[in-house]
Amino acid sequence: MQKSGTRGVEEELAALAGEAPRHSIHAINQLDPEVKEKVYSLLIPERVFRMFSIDATTFRNPAGERVVNVIAPRQAGFAIIEVREHPDDRDCIFFLEMADTAFFKVEITFLIVNDPRSPRFNTDIDDAGRRTKFGTARRNIPEEIRAMQAGLAPGQVRRGLHLLRDFLPLALQFVSAMGQEMLVAEPLAYHDAIIFEKYGFNYMRGRKKMEDIHQRFQPGGDLLAKLDGSSPFRMPGMEKTVRGRSWAIHDGILGEPWKDLEMYRSVEGTVEVCTFPGWVY
Repeated sequence: MQKSGTRGVEEELAALAGEAPRHSIHAINQLDPEVKEKVYSLLIPERVFRMFSIDATTFRNPAGERVVNVIAPRQAGFAIIEVREHPDDRDCIFFLEMADTAFFKVEITFLIVNDPRSPRFNTDIDDAGRRTKFGTARRNIPEEIRAMQAGLAPGQVRRGLHLLRDFLPLALQFVSAMGQEMLVAEPLAYHDAIIFEKYGFNYMRGRKKMEDIHQRFQPGGDLLAKLDGSSPFRMPGMEKTVRGRSWAIHDGILGEPWKDLEMYRSVEGTVEVCTFPGWVY
């Protein structure tokens, strides 16, 4: 199978799916397992295969181990793609979940990228080994402090690989080949929303909330006043960076759960939206 550097994703998807319906994730999931697997592998950036010497045709690493896994049940409207360096690795290099929405669009539900050779921070489990669910159910404060001090953002367990710039064109070509006009994403944290803005996403819901957050971090704002050193995540000066704001919001500084944001990126082009002018990460 050729990767998208040789032929475009749209051409590859058409060649693989033939005349079969492909207007939704559920429709693609009806394809034969081998074909379906190859179709979804088009969403894996070529740099992942190259960096970790994974064969893009056999999905095997240099040791001959199969390290790409696609979960796409025929009855389901979602697909999960997992890429690991070794089959038994705890963390994926690349994890993507995409799903059909109630409004017949395609949404990125989760996109997680890890450098498996970087230090790990157990922010995803607490002292008892229970999952924190990105800090929404419970938290591991000592590990979060270590992760923050190492330069990570909320939700990260390892350093990333800066693959969004590689992944996004593939995803846009993929949904275009499905006959879709946009890609939907729900930012799971403040920093995600800012990064999506950088890559041309607009808001379906939540732009006013993001603009309000920015104003509240300005002199005289209530969020700025709460950066009073009362916790490691609420230190003075954290309002100056995307990552600092995101950790403070993760710590509950808003006084309400992080929710009600939804963004989209048109396949036709970008828009210029910036709710944190002049930001630094």
